[in-house]
Amino acid sequence: MYPVTVIRHPKERISKCSLKALHDRDFIMFLKATKGFVFDATNYITLSMGAPTLSLQDAGNPVLLLDSTWRLLEPLTKCITGKPIYRTLPSEIGTAYPRVSKISEDPLGGLASIEALYIALKILGEDDVSLLQDYHWRDEFLAKVERAGW
Repeated sequence: MYPVTVIRHPKERISKCSLKALHDRDFIMFLKATKGFVFDATNYITLSMGAPTLSLQDAGNPVLLLDSTWRLLEPLTKCITGKPIYRTLPSEIGTAYPRVSKISEDPLGGLASIEALYIALKILGEDDVSLLQDYHWRDEFLAKVERAGW
């Protein structure tokens, strides 16, 4: 399985995190971006809105996923150094996660962290539906993936 590093914003509540059930997966390393935290993301595929679309041609590099609410994502990106390979996910796949933010608006095309991880690994050649086994909106999300032709 692809090596994955997840950097979690310190204010992200694990109890509400869509990645909570994956903490026992040996190919995923979870880090918490506490004050002063820095991560050299050189050659990591780093998911980012507005970047070139991720494709199978990007295979072979580890994946970096920033786990945060959309509102706190920009400050979290400041801990990234080096030369990451920024990629975005196909826009035709929408989230199944019900959006309820009263503070800020989430971007169109934004996915829950577990959804983004599943799609990224699927594009890179690792289609592991078991990643979604504990995701409450799994069936709705997989239906969206299928309708989008993925």
